[in-house]
Amino acid sequence: MDVTSLLFLLLLLALGWFWFDSLRALEVARRAGQRVCGEANVQFLDDTVARVALALVRDRSGSRVLRRTYRFEFSETGNTRLEGRLILLGDRVESVTMEPYQILSED
Repeated sequence: MDVTSLLFLLLLLALGWFWFDSLRALEVARRAGQRVCGEANVQFLDDTVARVALALVRDRSGSRVLRRTYRFEFSETGNTRLEGRLILLGDRVESVTMEPYQILSED
């Protein structure tokens, strides 16, 4: 096996790892969005999140990890669409922010 074939194989392996890791992170983010919306008593719209940013950063221990930022939409009444953002550091949720919304009374 020559060097070019070996480099090509390594590139394919790296792309495969990135793809599967991205799918896993997307599912973690989707579940976190559902949980946050459930706790806030708002509707998690479209049952999905969308990645808007990707960066290589260091975590608290100094290891390099991927920081992925996702956006999702939610509604407090069903008539409006508000945006939330969710940041994953590696495979854990680093932060969640949501647009201000009106808390409705249950009267």
